Amino acid sequence: MKKITLLLATALFYLNSTAQDSTEVATQKKDTIRIGNIIIVKKGKKETGSDSSVSVSFGRKQKYNSKVSTNWFVLDLGFANYNDQTDYSGAGSYLVNRPGYPAFAKSDFKLKAGKSVNVNIWFVMQRLSLVNNYLNLKYGLGLELNNYRYKTPLSYREAGVIPYSGGTQTNEPFIFRDSISFSKNKLAADYLTVPLMLNFTSNPNAGNKGIRLSAGVSAGYLYSQRNKQKSDARGKDKNKGEYDMERFKLSYIAELGLGPVKLYGSYSPKSMYEHSLDMRPFTVGFRFGNL
Repeated sequence: MKKITLLLATALFYLNSTAQDSTEVATQKKDTIRIGNIIIVKKGKKETGSDSSVSVSFGRKQKYNSKVSTNWFVLDLGFANYNDQTDYSGAGSYLVNRPGYPAFAKSDFKLKAGKSVNVNIWFVMQRLSLVNNYLNLKYGLGLELNNYRYKTPLSYREAGVIPYSGGTQTNEPFIFRDSISFSKNKLAADYLTVPLMLNFTSNPNAGNKGIRLSAGVSAGYLYSQRNKQKSDARGKDKNKGEYDMERFKLSYIAELGLGPVKLYGSYSPKSMYEHSLDMRPFTVGFRFGNL
């Protein structure tokens, strides 16, 4: 602190001396001396003599403009659904029908849209500048948690005795119409996912203002699948197993930011089941993050 004070005093003395010794008409000048975070500015006038002024201000050192921006723990809240393209006439033994009931159809897999939710937890999202922060590469790592709430009493089994078949045992997974009514009946599918997008920002220096548009793909790995049910007859029941769901998921993804509001969406062109059923999942919702 003493050294800074001494340097400041010396600079002030030098500027005043220079101004007092001036004997010619000078053009307008503006000299700046920077000592650490202290900025000293001398202003001259178009007059002879000692007309000059000195101003002192405190400035910040310019920060290094990194090309990489990081956002930790981004949260998505939205809805999950699927585009059902199944040919039910060729579903085979994966769908087990109750005697006397009509064959399975799309109506059996209808969802409660308002209760079928998608929650994504992104541990990290990064944006790498490609062209002056206007065009960027955006990527991350996180969990996709999808809950599909059924309107009908569908039940999943990894293997076991097939109902309504006189005790026939199977080692293959299957879905059947259950004999009771559920107050809650959902299929949960959780993925570890890596998104990769190209990002365009209309005004990179304005924070959340302007338009931010991202589009790309994501690759997910299914690490958990379960059928969670709740009923008066059985209480809470959670059936975990292998339900013939596709282990890997590739999706088209997009993100749109308008001011403080950010929307996201995804669509998979491939079924989330490995065989029999052709259901292509999609999501839409709000994203809470700074990038």
